[in-house]
Amino acid sequence: MADLANARTSRNGSEPSTAELVQRATEQLSRLVRDELALARAELTQKGKHAGIGLGLLGSGGAMAFYGFGALVVTVGLLLDLVLPGWAAALTVAVGLFLLAGILALVGRQQVSRAVPPLPAATVRSVRADIDVLAAAVKDRGRP
Repeated sequence: MADLANARTSRNGSEPSTAELVQRATEQLSRLVRDELALARAELTQKGKHAGIGLGLLGSGGAMAFYGFGALVVTVGLLLDLVLPGWAAALTVAVGLFLLAGILALVGRQQVSRAVPPLPAATVRSVRADIDVLAAAVKDRGRP
């Protein structure tokens, strides 16, 4: 963008011709669009990774809750049998599984929240800054 903002002279020492200015602007715009697309792709890839990790952790938390429910059912069965050491051990396992499920769900929710919204915010800021620089360069170029 600095090339467009700076008034470089042509080969003969005078102001650059309209054709040269259009050529430079086209080259710079093409480079700018490629760079912005690369930035957007990188940012969306990063957000996708966070979403994938978060969803995997949420799924793991759900699986642990399922196993915890199974262990709780076993605990109830052992309580009915009134075998204190057996049901106490099963209850301890169930509580441990539920605690693990809760921790995994909280960490997973945090990872998913880092990926939302799936908008490339850094790219949007960069494009806005580029537009501001272009507008300022065009505005300055129009002055005598």
